[in-house]
Amino acid sequence: MRTEYEILLMLDPDAPEERQNEILQRARDLVEAGGGTWDRHEPWGRRKLAYEITHKDEGVYHLFELTAEPATLDELSRILKITDGVMRHLAVRRIERSPSRPVARAPRDGQDAPEPVTASVEE
Repeated sequence: MRTEYEILLMLDPDAPEERQNEILQRARDLVEAGGGTWDRHEPWGRRKLAYEITHKDEGVYHLFELTAEPATLDELSRILKITDGVMRHLAVRRIERSPSRPVARAPRDGQDAPEPVTASVEE
């Protein structure tokens, strides 16, 4: 059963761009070899880290979405763990938003703003 996943990948900023592209291509090839599809790739670029990882204070982030078998994701995670140039990665299953649980939105022009409570509690 193929499942949709998102993977956030943090690469070493000191690695050459060719090496970073090689890591991304290897991940894509592994997904496609396992019968999955590479749905989207969104490079986020270089970002400052909240704390140092192996004496580095920046990372190069990539977000990609894929559809694959769970075994393919397990193999991809295993490969990413042992690949030089990969600082961290996180894979999560994508869940469609349910209409019964809408995402909260900010009030617009006071239309949806809560009304102030004017009644007081009397004892």
